Amino acid sequence: MHIDLSDLIDYTDWERQKWHDWFAKNGDHILNISLGPRGDGRFQKIGDWIRHIFSAEKRYVERLSNTPLSDPSSIPADNVEALFAFGRQSREEFKQFAATISEADANRAVEFKLMNTVITVTPKKIFTHVLIHEMRHWAQIATLLRLNGVRENEFHDFVLSPAMRG
Repeated sequence: MHIDLSDLIDYTDWERQKWHDWFAKNGDHILNISLGPRGDGRFQKIGDWIRHIFSAEKRYVERLSNTPLSDPSSIPADNVEALFAFGRQSREEFKQFAATISEADANRAVEFKLMNTVITVTPKKIFTHVLIHEMRHWAQIATLLRLNGVRENEFHDFVLSPAMRG
């Protein structure tokens, strides 16, 4: 059995659109819900967490492209449309990079600095990580919303997505 990364890209594209629609319907104020004591200290509000999802994707592409890392702090974390426009930009860059890298290069280990550590990893593993990272954080955001009494009431399960043709 072979699972193609494009299936996970399709799923996360679908999930992002569902989240965008939900946040747009419910208002920018939802982005300001505090992570409170449940957070790990890196992010203060839900909007910060969403910006992190998109900026991680963007910065991994920058690392793999050997380009300077962007500073996502200028993206407002309290504006649904600005955040998700940033997400569309990061996803487009991710897709373009993934579409242009050869299979050999995708499986060739590269070394780069990540926070305070130098890691050696293949671009293919980074691509997979970016997609799983996003899925994990959306699930955490859904849980945090529920813990704060905000019902999202949407199904985000992979099996219900249009990925892998429905």
